[in-house]
Amino acid sequence: MGQENGDYPVCCILPPHVLRRMSEKGSADIRNAAFDTLRISERLRGLRQAVADSQLAAPTGGLRRTIYDAKNKERLPGALVRSEGAGRSGDAATDEAYDGLGSTYTFYDEVCRRKSIDGNGLRLDATVHYGKKYMNAFWDGRQMVFGDGDGEIFGAFTKCLDVIGHELTHGVVQYEAGLVYWDEPGALNESMADVFGTLVKQLGLKQRVDQADWMIGRGLLVKFPDQALRSMKAPGTAYDNELMGKDPQPSHYKDYDPDKYPEDNGGVHVFSGIPNHAFYRASMSFGGNAWEKAGRIWYHALTELLGRRSTFADAALATITAAGRLFDASAEKVVREAWEVVGVKSAQLKVA
Repeated sequence: MGQENGDYPVCCILPPHVLRRMSEKGSADIRNAAFDTLRISERLRGLRQAVADSQLAAPTGGLRRTIYDAKNKERLPGALVRSEGAGRSGDAATDEAYDGLGSTYTFYDEVCRRKSIDGNGLRLDATVHYGKKYMNAFWDGRQMVFGDGDGEIFGAFTKCLDVIGHELTHGVVQYEAGLVYWDEPGALNESMADVFGTLVKQLGLKQRVDQADWMIGRGLLVKFPDQALRSMKAPGTAYDNELMGKDPQPSHYKDYDPDKYPEDNGGVHVFSGIPNHAFYRASMSFGGNAWEKAGRIWYHALTELLGRRSTFADAALATITAAGRLFDASAEKVVREAWEVVGVKSAQLKVA
């Protein structure tokens, strides 16, 4: 399983339909920032980054973070500004990225017994201050990249721990199931990133399932601080404003229509709401800390059972199977019922 020929798509946190609307509806400054972000994203779209052999063979070891500053240019990685063990830099984005990488490493180490993104101690690299008013963050197959946002609608993309956990989880998906980035496998890819992004945040805040907000990117929207990019609890309700429009995420498979979102690879950021809600329902049924049962089940499915072209039905069976392996028949029932709520029936598991 995992990446094919070392190739992996660039995965951004903000979907293109939101940027497209902002480039049409915002003020001149917002339109320009959104247009520039779209331009960069289009250039990155479909880009495949070969993961260097030296990285694939990285020696095992502890946490190793390296933060670079692009200084508002579009060149990677930029100038080295903080490395592992160095004191705080005084630059908010640099220090937020450093801390967020550490929190994500801690989650995978303590909960999943995984050493970094590749499971083999890979160094965690990140670039901050990428581009001018760049309204996105992405994993490019080798490192994290953060924009500063436009300052009016979006703040710096380093502000939200779940966004950092989300993007780094794309790296975990890359090294494990390698879910292709279109249609149902792509939506599963995005969903896995949301699942573990929110778990990184919940562990960091020591939140039980009933205490978590189950939102991705809450606090990122400067002008709408109570809105977010996605809601796992209630897909379709994360945002609703004149600039971004209304959150289009569905929570049920009957609304799956990939042809509506060709520029988003068949709606990978939209239809992730379906498996996201299944995870939420399973977590709430289990209760307690989401990372202790639902998180372990989803991680086992991702690393042991899913493949590049797995569908929602495959994910349902994989997580049901994982629940039985790790826990018992009652856990299987919880997971099966969670998928039934979102209209997904398990299929014959096919690891592709």
